[in-house]
Amino acid sequence: MYLDPAEEAMLAGEQGETRQKMLEILVALGKVFGAERLVPIRSAQVSGASYKTIGEYGLSWLRSLDARAVVPAVLNPIGMPRSRWQEMGVAPVFAEKQQQVVAAYERLGVRLDCTCTPYYLYETGYGDHLAWSESSAVSYVNSVIGARTNREGGPGALAAALVGKTPCYGLHLPENRTPKLVVDVAADTRDWSIAHYGALGYYAGKLVGNRIPYLRGIAPDNDRLKALGAAMAATGAVALYHVEGVTPDAKRCAYDCTGLETITVEAGEVERLFVDIPVEAVAVGCPHCSPSELATVARLLTGKTVNKPLYVFAAQGVIDMNLPTVRAIEQSGARVYADTCMVVSPVMEKYSAIMVNSGKALAYVPDMCGAVARIGTIEECVEVASG
Repeated sequence: MYLDPAEEAMLAGEQGETRQKMLEILVALGKVFGAERLVPIRSAQVSGASYKTIGEYGLSWLRSLDARAVVPAVLNPIGMPRSRWQEMGVAPVFAEKQQQVVAAYERLGVRLDCTCTPYYLYETGYGDHLAWSESSAVSYVNSVIGARTNREGGPGALAAALVGKTPCYGLHLPENRTPKLVVDVAADTRDWSIAHYGALGYYAGKLVGNRIPYLRGIAPDNDRLKALGAAMAATGAVALYHVEGVTPDAKRCAYDCTGLETITVEAGEVERLFVDIPVEAVAVGCPHCSPSELATVARLLTGKTVNKPLYVFAAQGVIDMNLPTVRAIEQSGARVYADTCMVVSPVMEKYSAIMVNSGKALAYVPDMCGAVARIGTIEECVEVASG
């Protein structure tokens, strides 16, 4: 693996022990995956942010580091809203540990946006090389924007942030971004909701695994693409997908899919996931809500009062830019929280059944929260929450 003189100097410890260790991580990854060199990155997105997931060992490791990010670096959702954790019902013991994790990342120069949708806050363009780690964010920027990132582990993404580079292999290389199979959607999808696209991703991800699918028969907008990719990344390991005539690589590269394995998904296979079961709480915003999703929730809640807990999750920056909408949502008794989500917050563990409008949440809630998950459209979610 080629290192330029500046990289060789860093590996020799000339920029401190922490950057030396971080570059050692990146070089090791590069050697494992056959990278010939490092590539400069525009930004990093770092997972391993909730104390619920990293625990005391992860916190101790973060505290041992002594360097600052040299590219814009964003933190993944944490286990609580930083300014409203008491209101959400987070235990003080957990809150103290979570604040220590946040402080450790802040000391390293990582921006505390705490979101799985940093593309709503920071400009990311076609062809940009990144080092992002959250599965839905990786799927979105690779597929919907056309940027270039592998799905990095938390330490690898942090190492890239502190070094400013990442090994050039996998999805950084054009030849590794071509479709590996076709998914034909044999359904009338013109009226499909965001939840339907999440359910499609939930079902298709199990069939696709870690391959790059080329989907035909659908024409989703960006919110639906977000839901589709997030779910395929959760039930499979899909870091990149193409949609015929929709996503940028599919339009630019005109892929020839002749001879590829083809999987057909029928409407009934998606609809079967919409099971009517009683729930104790409703949660939307996995991935974090876009401005248009917040506006939809506000419109549906107009004149209504919730009688079941209704959690709405979004990035703080998106909340700040849409305060009238957020206030309208909260007039109903629903709560809009930043920094966290239903998957990584310990608060959600008190419920035995949770309704979501997300295929990703449908996949993760049972394991991460110990609750039964029910998927429904946003209209159904609001109806269940408000009675």
